[in-house]
Amino acid sequence: MTQLDQFLQRAEQLLARLEAVLPQSPAAIDWQAGTAFRWRKRAGVGSLQPVRQVAAIALSDLQNIAPQKEQIEQNTLQFVTGLPANNVLLTGARGTGKSSLIKACLNQFAARGLRLIEVDKDDLADLADIVDLVAGRPERFIIFCDDLSFEEGEHGYKALKVALDGSVAAQSDNVLIYATSNRRHLMPERMADNATYRNDESGDLHPGETVEEKISLSERFGLWVSFYPFKQDDYLAIAGHWLAHFGCTPEQVAAARGDALRWALQRGSRSGRVAWQFARDHAGKRHG
Repeated sequence: MTQLDQFLQRAEQLLARLEAVLPQSPAAIDWQAGTAFRWRKRAGVGSLQPVRQVAAIALSDLQNIAPQKEQIEQNTLQFVTGLPANNVLLTGARGTGKSSLIKACLNQFAARGLRLIEVDKDDLADLADIVDLVAGRPERFIIFCDDLSFEEGEHGYKALKVALDGSVAAQSDNVLIYATSNRRHLMPERMADNATYRNDESGDLHPGETVEEKISLSERFGLWVSFYPFKQDDYLAIAGHWLAHFGCTPEQVAAARGDALRWALQRGSRSGRVAWQFARDHAGKRHG
């Protein structure tokens, strides 16, 4: 083997090793594959992967959250029809329908061009890339961040602030951000934060920098929608709705009230999620 052959062989081996570690080109997106997508990263490259089966939940399935449902549905309707609409932060008690409401809106407006992109908190630094990727599309995209919360110093916090309102570039007209969280300000609130408040000469109270930083992110969402724990009657109504959905008769629904309350007591919660889980268990046993 000549020196030239040896050099070419080593060059091929080096190129092969480089190809293994360098980021690969993103795969082409099949926009017709579904109405919902997930942002996933492999070898440092993010891509949109279609969700083959979207949760088949309708707005009519969501009980006892009429004011919240009205706000989200109206804002989403404005968005899909090309009218001004706001980024939305849904906060409050767990299991009360925050995430389900967003999925139901997708099903409600998918035929009118609405699409959803689910982004994990760890990938929020890629928001600018995602927005650029869909900016020229005719569809309307909701970027969905579920169960969002931050600790101090997490990089996704500032990336989300910039995406909401803080970049020199305007937010794309066909993109909104909907986020759910159990925390109103998305970050932990501690007693020590109160020490940063100060009084001016007139006695007005002003938050310090720590509190201002925690409030500044949630303030960038134009619409805040709060969810509250359900009362017993609300919980039973939701359980009854799902029991009927799973094929139980009105008599069977009425007879299941005691079991539904015991189920909630065992779990320490009367949320919509607990009611749905009870209905699946109860109806499954009855029809099994």
